[in-house]
Amino acid sequence: MKLLLLGASGRVGQKVAELSIQEGMKVHALLRNPEKVPSSILEKITYTHGNVLNKEQIEEAISGNDMVVSALSTDGGNVLSESMPLIIEAMKKEGISRIISVGTAGILQSRAEPDMLRYQSSESKRKLTRAAEDHHKAYNFLKESALDWTIVCPTYLPDGDATGVYRVEEDFLPEDGSKITTGDTAHFTFSLIKEPRFIKFRVGIAY
Repeated sequence: MKLLLLGASGRVGQKVAELSIQEGMKVHALLRNPEKVPSSILEKITYTHGNVLNKEQIEEAISGNDMVVSALSTDGGNVLSESMPLIIEAMKKEGISRIISVGTAGILQSRAEPDMLRYQSSESKRKLTRAAEDHHKAYNFLKESALDWTIVCPTYLPDGDATGVYRVEEDFLPEDGSKITTGDTAHFTFSLIKEPRFIKFRVGIAY
């Protein structure tokens, strides 16, 4: 198994990389700033130095891989929604069908208003919706892509190690879920790398 990891320098991405390395998987990353990745990880992966918004660099990075795992953040702008069409196009060109993306609980369905997403509904406690809107656009691109996608949707995401004990639910946040650590988000994401599940679903994750 060889996977392309996007967002490998981030809080969840680093932990996904560590788990993949421990399992003996081959990890390739597309890194804008390799210096942000701990040397303990960087020494054990291969990488393309580049930007996820650059079509040629994405195509170079994705070549030869079996699947894509994205732990990209919105990066204060529209990185997710602008990069997702490029990622999808490169995957189709390379003949890769499987992508797992780490999103946000804001794009899950609202329990109170099921015809709305959580960030659009009274369930949302956030006044600013820019990040959720970018995740929503990326979700729409995946939904229309015909790829075998899964979006892992954590709620409040403090740093912390994996416990392996958490709840997940298709398309909704587990009831009364209020947080999930970066470690357990990576743990669940990695479980989907090993065993394809929740194909074409958003998955809420919380304690």
